[in-house]
Amino acid sequence: MADQSKSTEVAIRGDSIELAQLLKFGGLVGTGGEAKQVIGAGQVSLNGATETQRGKKIVPGDRVSYNGQTLVVRG
Repeated sequence: MADQSKSTEVAIRGDSIELAQLLKFGGLVGTGGEAKQVIGAGQVSLNGATETQRGKKIVPGDRVSYNGQTLVVRG
C-alpha cells in the first residue's frame, strides 16, 4: 500500500538532531513551542511509532511524520 503522506528529505549536520528541532527545521511547525505541544500530544511519529520525547535524538535514516507530512533524515 502506498504511503499517503508527502515525504521530504532533510539533510542534517552532525550525527543527530533533536526531534523538536527537526520539526522546526523541516518546516512542519513554526515555533519550538508548537513542536513541544504537538510532540507532547502524541501527534508525531518516528519510524511509524508515536514519539512523545521532544529531545529524542533523530539520526540519518529516520522518518518523522506529522500532519500528513514525512521528513526523511539524511546525513
